[in-house]
Amino acid sequence: MPETNNKTIAKNTLALYVRMGITMLVGLFTSRVILQVLGVTDMGINATVGGVVAFAGFLNSALSNGTSRFIMVALGEGDKQKLKSTFSTCFWVHLGLALIIAFLVETIGLWFLYNKLIIPPDRMDAAVWVFHLSVVSMIVGMTQVPYGASLIAHERMDMYAYTGMIDTFLKLIIVYILTIIEVDKLKLYSTLFFCTNMGMLLFYRWFCTTRFSECKVELRFDRKIFKPILTFSGWQLFANVAISLNSNGILMLLNMFFSPAVVAARAISLQVESYASQFMSNFRTAANPQIVKKYSAGDYDGSKHLLLESTKYCFYLLLMLSLPIFLLSYEILYVWLGQVPDYCDIFLRLVMIQSLFQIFDTGLYTAIYANGNIKWNALTSPTIGFLAFPIVYLLFRFGASPIALSWVFIVTCSIRACIQKPLILIKICGYRYKDFVPMYLSCLKVTVVSSVIPFLLNYWIRQEVNSPFVISFVVGIVSVLSVCISAWYLGVDANMRKRLTDIVRNKMVGSFKSL
Repeated sequence: MPETNNKTIAKNTLALYVRMGITMLVGLFTSRVILQVLGVTDMGINATVGGVVAFAGFLNSALSNGTSRFIMVALGEGDKQKLKSTFSTCFWVHLGLALIIAFLVETIGLWFLYNKLIIPPDRMDAAVWVFHLSVVSMIVGMTQVPYGASLIAHERMDMYAYTGMIDTFLKLIIVYILTIIEVDKLKLYSTLFFCTNMGMLLFYRWFCTTRFSECKVELRFDRKIFKPILTFSGWQLFANVAISLNSNGILMLLNMFFSPAVVAARAISLQVESYASQFMSNFRTAANPQIVKKYSAGDYDGSKHLLLESTKYCFYLLLMLSLPIFLLSYEILYVWLGQVPDYCDIFLRLVMIQSLFQIFDTGLYTAIYANGNIKWNALTSPTIGFLAFPIVYLLFRFGASPIALSWVFIVTCSIRACIQKPLILIKICGYRYKDFVPMYLSCLKVTVVSSVIPFLLNYWIRQEVNSPFVISFVVGIVSVLSVCISAWYLGVDANMRKRLTDIVRNKMVGSFKSL
């Protein structure tokens, strides 16, 4: 990769990691307080009701991918007029779609809330309050998509770092207010969260409007631009139905068979996994624009190399966090929350395994996204995903444990990651299967080698030591070091190790000389 591209990716990654580090620490603290203030039942209601509204947004998710892709392409082509037309067209499409979905959610979704979900009667009023606020948030969020796409296309990830700090400060204020005001805590929490979310969205909109010329909405609708976006998004629509079923839909499914407490346990495990996945996704977000732009410019080999290398390093980053989380899941949840809801421990362990497979699924999709021909992926990936929902439903109908859904998702995700995505890239992007083999083997070697000592140590130390603090500290440190050492010697090639070593040495020498 050219040095300037490397610097851009490194700079953006650093900015995103700073934001993530701050938001993660505060998020862990606020989640503990919110669980204590709301209780497990209200926390489960909040997750379920929010899931009902978010499930209806699968249409928006499909158009979001198309919007981001075509704004990036227009920016890469350097056609300012086309960029303006693309932005304005996307804005009006999202606004129209937001109004249609809001109508459907406020009718069908509200009926589903009253008639199908298991919600204590005395909490139904609060659940409806959360529902309506979520609908308004969804409408504003949908019209925000073109602005977010422009921000990423211009690679201004530093703004996420700055606004992340502001958002973090506001969440601390929310937590403080929850502890001092004696009203319905769920209504208060959802109202304060709604106000914070609206404020951040409006700030992003102001920033993009004042910094990027294409972000000024005009009364124009270009059918020539809309048609390829619609075609791209049409294929993506099928995929997003499956994604929405397996994320928000599964929370509703849990609440149809089990209490809100089980939903809360699942939601908590997903929250921990999301924090861990941000270590991966921040690097992915910083690298994706370069992959798309290289492909758009005709540098197919450069795009391929960056895609495979970034996917591999994303896996190492997530493994570095997943291994200690897997081994110390109960201790982490107990220290974090002060209480561990039923099923939360095992939910967390299994979702971390699933997230490792998702690295390949989401990472390799970037090549399909850059190519623009998403037909085959849109047909095959959702088909695999669709199977998970009815299988889980049948398992629940026949009395299976809530944990069954995690095993089903691990299987379907591994199929997409290791079979379906490579076959699609071979078919439409000119990849060869031997291009993927080094990446998979490298990740497998690092995983196996780095896991041996931590697993043996975890088993031994729990027999010999009674202190949870000592167990967590020793196992956590050894797990992280084991992954780092294994990745350095088995996952990074000699040339890259030399380049990284030289960079560190030159930085250190420069620092000493400045002294």
